[in-house]
Amino acid sequence: MAYSAGDTILDDEYNDFVGSSSDPYGYNHFAGAGSGVYGLNQTSIATVSAGGTINASSWNSLFTGIDNIANHLNRSVTASSVSAGDAIAVRSALISDLANLAGDVAAGGVNVDALTDRAAGTSTNGNTWNSTSTIERSITFANNATMRAFFNAGGSIKIDPGTSGSVDGLKDTVFEQLTAAAGVISFKAHATTKAGGGGETQDSFASGTGFHDLGSDSYTSINKIISNNSGYTSDYIEIFVKINAAVSSATVLTVKMVGSDPAADTVYSAGAASHAGISENMNECPALVLALTANEPTSAQGLAAAIQYLSHTEVSNSAS
Repeated sequence: MAYSAGDTILDDEYNDFVGSSSDPYGYNHFAGAGSGVYGLNQTSIATVSAGGTINASSWNSLFTGIDNIANHLNRSVTASSVSAGDAIAVRSALISDLANLAGDVAAGGVNVDALTDRAAGTSTNGNTWNSTSTIERSITFANNATMRAFFNAGGSIKIDPGTSGSVDGLKDTVFEQLTAAAGVISFKAHATTKAGGGGETQDSFASGTGFHDLGSDSYTSINKIISNNSGYTSDYIEIFVKINAAVSSATVLTVKMVGSDPAADTVYSAGAASHAGISENMNECPALVLALTANEPTSAQGLAAAIQYLSHTEVSNSAS
């Protein structure tokens, strides 16, 4: 892509601006279907045939595409339109514009704010439990290009653990505190973040793990919270994620929440003065709740359409 003012812009140079799949990347590689950390699943721009004329319409397709992607990524660029008959002035910043946009896509659209939440399903245990609760929910995308584009364009999956039912024992309180401490987790392209939470023991948190860091069909733990309540310091909840294939071909993300209660209730006694009037079942934990929300890229700032998941479902739900 090396060229300078005064040079004739050749068809193969223009085609590199549009279609180069090696660094420095062309528009289609980071904005089209792409691969790996590149790709927003937008319509690719046509290249010109060998020896062909590079018309104003060709340049405008490229500049319009650059402007649209830049708007979505909140990146300032110098692209501009041309008219038939204009001399095609060399735009010295074109290469850096393309490189900056490619870098923003590879980073997972961290500055994107054209996003909106859409519920992706909620599962609740059917009963209380006193050993282990496991809930799995999956989110499916139409194809791999859409799934990759979802994360590359700034999308994330929000994971919100909770409890259900009235508080009628100390273990209800323990798991209410654990799920609150977990916060609302956002699983992104290259990172995991959370809002809120705190107050219990943070055993592990995979802040540097995102969609592009996952292996094929194997769970990765992203958040584990252990109770700091005396007598219950072996109780915990843990959140896992996995994809159904390698990143290059995956279409399904599955989230698993495990609640574990190996602790025996020997510290507190039913009817104790500090819990007078509460009917306690000492060995039962509350039903756990796993709610997922897709924070989806929208078309408000340049994308041709919102990038959305296709469907969601409960994979498993057990409590014992």
